[in-house]
Amino acid sequence: MNEKQLSSLEIVLGRDFKDIGLLRESLQHSSYVNERSDLGLKDNERFELLGDAVLDLVITHILMDSFPQSSEGDLSRMRATIVNELQLAQVAEKLNIGEYLLLGRGEALSHGEKKRSILADTLEAVIAAVYLDGGLEAAFEVIERHFSEIVSHLEESRLAEDFKSQLQELVQSRFKTIPCYKVEAEKGPDHDKTFEICLTIGTFLTTHGTGKSKKTAEQAAAQIALEKLQDEGK
Repeated sequence: MNEKQLSSLEIVLGRDFKDIGLLRESLQHSSYVNERSDLGLKDNERFELLGDAVLDLVITHILMDSFPQSSEGDLSRMRATIVNELQLAQVAEKLNIGEYLLLGRGEALSHGEKKRSILADTLEAVIAAVYLDGGLEAAFEVIERHFSEIVSHLEESRLAEDFKSQLQELVQSRFKTIPCYKVEAEKGPDHDKTFEICLTIGTFLTTHGTGKSKKTAEQAAAQIALEKLQDEGK
């Protein structure tokens, strides 16, 4: 891999390396290094280990800033939805990491540049290279830039579920039970249905919500129930 190719990856990452050799090492798969044992090259596996730790740290920091009211358990679950092989491979694909991978002949013939596990591991190695070259601040910037869309989608999802989660927490803590949701009616053709949900809490509260999906209708019912409980001070 020549300097021009590495420079194009720097542009994609949004990071100018002081030591471009670190970036190259992060792209050297063990299959590539093993075929060139006489050259004294290093594979990227040690970088993968470091990159995994750096990614966990930065994503946790971002999640704590984005969801200040979330518990440790919630933050851990959210991190797990971001820092996993599938998500990492998808980010790697967007960065075209596969085009820069240095693979041995066998892995190249089996299209290792498209394998999810290899892409995810290489992305972690690249993150480690950024960290080693520019420190935590540089790694934070690169990770935040390329994972912001995932965190944003997660935030939208959390907001969409907010009324249900708030209601469940309130009901569990005060009444030691959970809300019950039941589809009461479905109206309209299959391509344009409207759902009506009946929500009950024990025997003392019933609300109804409608929406174009069951989840939306449940949210509407949960919002009404939450407002009633808060207004009544129960």
